[in-house]
Amino acid sequence: MEKQKFAQLHPNDNVLVALQDLKKDTPINRYGLDFILAMDISAKHKFTTITLNIGDEVIMYGVLVGKATKNIGQGEWISTDNLTHKSEKFSLKNAKPYTSWQEPNILKWQNCTFKGYHRTDGSVGTRNYWLVVPLVFCENRNIMILKDAFERELGFAQPEKYRFQVRQLIECYQNNKISEIDQLVFEDNKVVPSVKNTIFPNVDGIKFLTHEMGCGGTNQDCQILAEVFAGMCLNPNVAGITILSLGCQKTQIEDLQAEIKRKSKSFDKPILYFNQQTYGTEHALMSSAVKETFKGLIEINKITRKPAPLSKITLGLKCGGSDGFSGISANPALGHASDIIVSLGGTTLLAEFPELCGVEQDLINRCENVSDAEKFIVLMETYAAQAEADGSGFDMNPSKGNIKDGLITDAIKSAGAAKKGGNAPIAGVLNYTEQPQRSGLHLLCTPGNDVLATTGMAASGANLIVFTTGLGTPTGNVITPTAKVSTNSLLAVRMSDIIDFDSGRIINGEETINENGELMLAYLIGLASGEYLTKAEILGQDDFIPWRRGVNL
Repeated sequence: MEKQKFAQLHPNDNVLVALQDLKKDTPINRYGLDFILAMDISAKHKFTTITLNIGDEVIMYGVLVGKATKNIGQGEWISTDNLTHKSEKFSLKNAKPYTSWQEPNILKWQNCTFKGYHRTDGSVGTRNYWLVVPLVFCENRNIMILKDAFERELGFAQPEKYRFQVRQLIECYQNNKISEIDQLVFEDNKVVPSVKNTIFPNVDGIKFLTHEMGCGGTNQDCQILAEVFAGMCLNPNVAGITILSLGCQKTQIEDLQAEIKRKSKSFDKPILYFNQQTYGTEHALMSSAVKETFKGLIEINKITRKPAPLSKITLGLKCGGSDGFSGISANPALGHASDIIVSLGGTTLLAEFPELCGVEQDLINRCENVSDAEKFIVLMETYAAQAEADGSGFDMNPSKGNIKDGLITDAIKSAGAAKKGGNAPIAGVLNYTEQPQRSGLHLLCTPGNDVLATTGMAASGANLIVFTTGLGTPTGNVITPTAKVSTNSLLAVRMSDIIDFDSGRIINGEETINENGELMLAYLIGLASGEYLTKAEILGQDDFIPWRRGVNL
C-alpha cells in the first residue's frame, strides 16, 4: 500500500486531513478535487476543500464539527483562530432506522478461545487477582503496609531499579564523590530484579486500592464509592476480596454488601471484612487481615486457566492523549475489533460521554431499544447541563495537547473518538458502574478523564481494556489489563515502554484498518490468556480513581 499524503474521511466532508507535513502549493487532486494548498499544513491537521465564509459549517466524518468564525480560503488551515465548536441537535423524534450494520466476516474467529479463569456466575477472568479495598481514606496507610508486606514476600513487587539508583547516589555521597554524581549512568540492565512468584503460581497478583473518599464528602459520593467497589468485586478478574473499614465512616460495610446484592443475586466469592474500631489495636487488625488474606490466596490458587470462547470477553474501549490521527487509525481499528467481538457474542463498552458530543443522533439511531435511546438522551443532556451550569461545557473538552495535534473542537474529537465503537447496533446504555445485562455494544456513562473512565469500565465488568493514544499516556487499571495502542508509529517507538500495539501502520500505508484491527484482536486473545502482560502491568501502573459526581470532562 502506498502512503497517502492526505485523507478524506467521508464523501460529504469539506475538510481533508494531512497525513504528513504538506508544503504550500502542494497539489490536491483526489476525491474529485483539484486545487493547491494555500499554506503549509502540519501532519494531523485539517484544511478546507472549499472557501468558507463566517458562519459556514465545517463537516468532518460526515457530521457537523464546527462553525467558521472568520473567512477561510480554499486549501487553508482550520484552527482555533478561525473555527469554533458546533454540533448537530439530537432527539428521539429525529431517529432513523439504522441500516449501516454489516456483520464482519467472523469465520476465522468462531472457534478461537482464550485461557481464562471461570467463575461460578458464568463470567471468565483474564486475570486471577485478590483485591484489598479500604472503605475510607483513613485506612490508606494500612493498605500500603499490607501492600509492601505481601508484594515483597510473594514476589509481586516492582523491580527495585530506582532504589538501586538511590543506593549508587548514597555511595557517592558517603565516599565524598559528589562531583561524580553527574557522570553516573543509570541503565535498565543494572537493576535488582524482583523475586518471581512461585508460591501461588495461579494467582496473578494482589491488588491494593487507595482513595480519598468514604467520609467527609456528600452522601451521593459515598454511595457511589460503594457502587464502584461492588462492581470491582463482581469483576471476573477478581477472585477474592479483603475489606478494611475504620468503622465510623459514611461508606459502611453494610452499604457495600447491599450494593453487591443489588448488582448480583449469586455473588459467592470469598470476601473478608475487618473493622479497625472493633479490633482495637492496629496490630490486632493487621495481623488478622494478613492471616485470613493469606488463607484466601491458598484457595484462589486452586483455580486454573481453562479455554473460554471469545464471547466471554468484555472489552472496554477508551482513548486519551488523542491526536489528529486517532479517528483515522487506532480508533476505527479498535472499532473493527469491537465489531468482531460483538458478532461473536461478546460485550464491548464505549465510554466517555463528553467525547460523544456531535454524534449523539447516530448513536440514538443505532439503539436497538427505544428505552436505551431515551436513557442515553437523558444521561447526555443531564451531564451537559451540569457541565454548563459549572461553567465547563463540553466545548471545553479538548486539552491543549489535543488542540496542538489537530483536535480543535470537541465535535472533531468526539467524531473520531466514537469510531472505537465500530458500527454495531447498540445493545444497552449504562450509567456509571452499571452491569451489562446482555451481550453486544454498550454505551457507558463516564467522564473522558482517563482514570475515572477506566475505573468505571472495570466496575462495569470489563475484563480487558484497549486504550488508544496519539500523544502517549502511562494509564493502567488496577484489576483490568489495559493495552495502549498508538495512533502513529513515531509514538510507538518513542514511548515503547508504555505502548503495546501500533496502529500507526495504517497511516504508513502498511495495513488497512481491518487488517490492523484483526491483528489487534489476535494480540488481545494472547493478552487475555496470560501469555504476556501489558506495559502498564509490567510497570505496576495500577490506576484507580472513582468518579465524584461533580463535573469532570
